[in-house]
Parts: sequence; structure tokens; C-alpha cells
Amino acid sequence: MKKLSELKKDSVAVIKALGGDQRFMSRITSIGLTPGSTVTVIKNEKNRPLLVYSRDTMIALNRSECEMIEVEAGGRTA
Repeated sequence: MKKLSELKKDSVAVIKALGGDQRFMSRITSIGLTPGSTVTVIKNEKNRPLLVYSRDTMIALNRSECEMIEVEAGGRTA
């Protein structure tokens, strides 16, 4: 499995696991990023927030948040 931050632009992946404290878990699941959901990387530029598309929503995540999200590449398009 890879970290979400390791994916390149236009990659599609399925979220497999979430790490972090209870506050992070609550916030990230409330915006729809849950295990089993598909994400598409829209923009992944070095030292910039990661822009992903999931469940008809565009979401910006900072690098430290992306390190706590494990994904498996090759899901269906979001």
C-alpha cells in the first residue's frame, strides 16, 4: 500500500486505512474519505496541498494529512 501523498496526478486509488488521532479521523470521515471510497488525484505538486476528487467533491489536503491515509492504486474513477 502507498500513502496518498505518493500518488501522481490523475492516479485513481481506493482508501484502505486511515491513521491519526480521533480528531483527524472524525474530520476526514465527515468529508467522505472513508475506507473503501475511491479518490482521484487532481493535483500533486511538491510542497503544495494535494487536491483530490471523491464522492462528487473536490478536497484539498495538506501533506501531513495525506501521510495518514493509506491507499491501493487502481480503483474505478471517482
